[in-house]
Amino acid sequence: MEPWFDYTLPPALVAQEPLPNRVDARLMIVDRRRRSIDHAHIRDLPELLRQGDRLVLNDTRVLPAQLRGLREKTGGRWQGLFLGSRPNGDWVLLAKTRGRIREPEAVTLLDRESRPAARLWLLERLDDGQWRAHLDQPHETFALLERVGRVPLPPYIRGGNMVDRDVERYQTVFARRPGAVAAPTAGLHFTPELLRTISQRAVGLSAVTLHVGMGTFRPIAADDPAEHPMHSEWAQVTPAAADEINQTRSQGGRIVNVGTTVVRVLETVAALRRKAGAEELLAPWEGETGLFIRPPYEFLATDAMLTNFHFPRTTLLLLVQAFGGTELIRRAYETAVAEQYRFYSYGDAMLIQ
Repeated sequence: MEPWFDYTLPPALVAQEPLPNRVDARLMIVDRRRRSIDHAHIRDLPELLRQGDRLVLNDTRVLPAQLRGLREKTGGRWQGLFLGSRPNGDWVLLAKTRGRIREPEAVTLLDRESRPAARLWLLERLDDGQWRAHLDQPHETFALLERVGRVPLPPYIRGGNMVDRDVERYQTVFARRPGAVAAPTAGLHFTPELLRTISQRAVGLSAVTLHVGMGTFRPIAADDPAEHPMHSEWAQVTPAAADEINQTRSQGGRIVNVGTTVVRVLETVAALRRKAGAEELLAPWEGETGLFIRPPYEFLATDAMLTNFHFPRTTLLLLVQAFGGTELIRRAYETAVAEQYRFYSYGDAMLIQ
């Protein structure tokens, strides 16, 4: 069956603000066996999960990666997006300004009060619009980003312009490990109270890490998705998480993955384990995953998935389609539009089981 990864969405359904209470988001329940679609809310999750299930979360923390500055040569405004750093301290970033940058060129980074905070040299133009850059003086990267960076909202939310409440709301309550430039959005629906209620119902909680990169937003331009160059992202499964998930599977519980990022991590490791002929589903692992999940795909470590509604022509939508089935997911999205669900990062969610 040909993949379905395109649809038309009324702009009014793109959520521009988070709901006042995270758990009030709507939850579409997609049952693969019954091929049914039902409606609930995130606050109903404790009743929808089963005793013995394990909820697996992505504990990545979104960096304040949006940068603002002034070009020292011209005084013109400069914008950047921090993508990561190299072992020698160089930064890798995207840059945007009027006029052509001729490397090397210095930029004065401005803090959130528009005060000069650091000097950054743009040293080398890389592929895909990226730059290699270096700070004039040594700074601890994460501490500096906390001073000068802004929340890297996707452009479909207010044109990417943050407001104060985004600092808290574009971050999961269980975020621990800095490194992402976009939120694992399915996790944005949880509150500490909801997680406690879920735990009290004998549902296990585990955390893995995948640092979400900008490649997650890259649209599929090719008619054949197999021709799309899949991005890579750093991920890790700790010994504790591997043991907990293996135990859940051995005891007959379901692995309920919160978000496509968790699916990608666990399926990467499970596929490596199968290839090695290992008996246990998972083992501790860390590294770059370039796994491209699209129909048809045999899932090894995903029994159910909580996910937001995704942009058309993206690898995220293809992953969801591979798990839920082409026609069922197409019908689910058509239903979501008809029922006026809220879409994308600050929007509603679906539970596919």
